[in-house]
Amino acid sequence: MFSLFKKDKNSENDENHLSLISIAALLIHSAKIDQNFTEKERNIIKNALIEMGAAEDILDEIIKEAETKEKDANQILEFTREVKNKSFEEKKIVIEALWTIIYSDEQADMYETNLMRRLSGLLYLDAKVVGDIKEKIKSNQ
Repeated sequence: MFSLFKKDKNSENDENHLSLISIAALLIHSAKIDQNFTEKERNIIKNALIEMGAAEDILDEIIKEAETKEKDANQILEFTREVKNKSFEEKKIVIEALWTIIYSDEQADMYETNLMRRLSGLLYLDAKVVGDIKEKIKSNQ
């Protein structure tokens, strides 16, 4: 009877896999916002996913599924829902990856900056924290 309430290890792995796909879709969305999704940006996304616990042998599968999900999505809310439920540290990993993607071409256009402003609110992150991460990324470029 109590086995009905136990979380199956496979369902936990499936939930994590789906969560990583949504996070990757958000990162891909930010990479495509300037109409130029580069290999450098793809590698930034892969590194962020590894930091969030993705196994290296399934990264290409996650990114492929995320690209499809991002292409079919009408809005970013479904992607942010997954990030919103993560810990503060995991949110920081995502924000760092987003800023790294944006500054991978050494500049941020108004669409990218607007996206980050919207994401700060949607993810319930303090603008100062997001700004500090931005400055850290810019100084490392």
